[in-house]
Amino acid sequence: MKIVDTFFDRSAGNFDDIGASFSWKIPANFNLAEAVCGRHKKISKQVALFCENDRGESARYTFGDLEKLSNRLANVLISLGLKPGDRVAILLPQRVETGITHLAAWKAGALSLPLSILFGSEALRYRLEDSGARFVITTKEASEVLQQLGPDLPNLETIINCDDRESGFWALIDKASDQFSSVVTQANDPALVIYTSGTTGPPKGAVLAHRCLLGNLTGFELSQNFFPQPDDLMWTPADWAWTGGLLDGLMPSWFYGRPVLGFDGGKFDPERACDLVSHYRVKNAFIPPTALKMLRQVSDKSIKSLDFRSIMSAGESMGAHIFQWAEEVLHVKVNEMWGQTEFNYLVGNCSSIMTVKPGAMGKPYPGHRVEPIDENGNVLADGEIGELCAWRDDPVMFLGYWNRDQATRDKFIGPWWSTGDLGYRDSDGYLWFMGRKDDVISSAGHRIGPGEIEDCLLKNPSVSQAAVVGIPDELRGEIIKAFVVLAPGHQSSEALKKEIQSQVRRERSEYEYPREIEFLAQLPMTTTGKIRRVALRELEEKRRQSIVDQA
Repeated sequence: MKIVDTFFDRSAGNFDDIGASFSWKIPANFNLAEAVCGRHKKISKQVALFCENDRGESARYTFGDLEKLSNRLANVLISLGLKPGDRVAILLPQRVETGITHLAAWKAGALSLPLSILFGSEALRYRLEDSGARFVITTKEASEVLQQLGPDLPNLETIINCDDRESGFWALIDKASDQFSSVVTQANDPALVIYTSGTTGPPKGAVLAHRCLLGNLTGFELSQNFFPQPDDLMWTPADWAWTGGLLDGLMPSWFYGRPVLGFDGGKFDPERACDLVSHYRVKNAFIPPTALKMLRQVSDKSIKSLDFRSIMSAGESMGAHIFQWAEEVLHVKVNEMWGQTEFNYLVGNCSSIMTVKPGAMGKPYPGHRVEPIDENGNVLADGEIGELCAWRDDPVMFLGYWNRDQATRDKFIGPWWSTGDLGYRDSDGYLWFMGRKDDVISSAGHRIGPGEIEDCLLKNPSVSQAAVVGIPDELRGEIIKAFVVLAPGHQSSEALKKEIQSQVRRERSEYEYPREIEFLAQLPMTTTGKIRRVALRELEEKRRQSIVDQA
């Protein structure tokens, strides 16, 4: 594969024609590290990564730097006993060491195991124990937590501290050779274990093959409006420990030989993000809906300094209101995308060659097939709500859950992978998200998805964030309850509740307005930035049980 290889070009035609004529050509042998770094010898002096942190420190690394540094780390890990198939955990923020470690693991035939720096001790213990990881590359602070967990992690042998300059990460690789011959891997060999966010049940390790990157690329190119262009530079606030940050941002950009901006700064700060994006002249971004909503709160001066060429958004339903705001203020038609850790980058938009319907997920990207399916595996007609399912013969599909064969089998309806998301296809072929199966509200015979109501709530200038759930009701089965985070400068009141309710009744329908509204300081989120509606339902159930107990 040549460096300039792309699946499509700007003269490729309309979206539907591209999809109809596309077919996959996956090589037998394929290694992620070679694809995103090793093959870039002709551009070895070009910048691959700009690094910033909250201490004001900055650095830049070329593709040649990444190649030599990852070769050194691969030699270090092998000298410490790493074998093909071992799991190498990466417990780091957006730092150069994160990328280096992924590359080194893949070169050595091992599996990288990205973990969020936001995880607490129990979350770390569970994932490290379940995966059987033998190596962890991490920070000084996290290494101290891992030392305390030592007795619970008998498989964990080596912790490499990136902040220890005398004997840690950098001291080790400084002594190692920068020459290394990568293990020959097949496209179908495992490369990563990424744990699901656990919105329903305990997290499971999704095992992804080296080929998964190729399966991501048709969607990546189109969601970024024909990436790459000459001045393209990618940024995402999404943690590189997750599919979104790693495989929807960092690695695809490196595949095409384009630079990425990484920021090690902890909690997302929209003002700081604007400063960085403006300073580095970022052209492309993956910005989850939660972060887009937070960007609405920054000053006009900061927003006007941004000059995006393309933005993709995924992780939650973005909603028409955020789409319209971005078009008016950022001057970009955000390309919404939909996928999962197990089966990523399946559906989305490309505003360059298709009409974007605000609120719609888009259409299946070339090479993927997604349909609303009934419980018997039948494809449903336009307008009928079913479970959104993906055809299993697809290079982006995962290999299975780590040590959970039955859990993998349970997710299939015949040849279809069941996503747990409900939606429908309209007469133009666009797919619309209705909510997780557990999130859909059944009230007085109506099946109601939370996304469109939440989008309506966000139109109110007093609302910064909103989540909607169904709560038990004797008459209607369920009623809608909204949990609202207010924008700065606004105060909760009964009058505001009535104003919000009236707005939803007026703009949506009588049966879709929230009969109860509660104001919160913040919404419960997964570490991937998704609203944990299950936590809101549990909160409501505890309150109701407390009332019963007191009675």
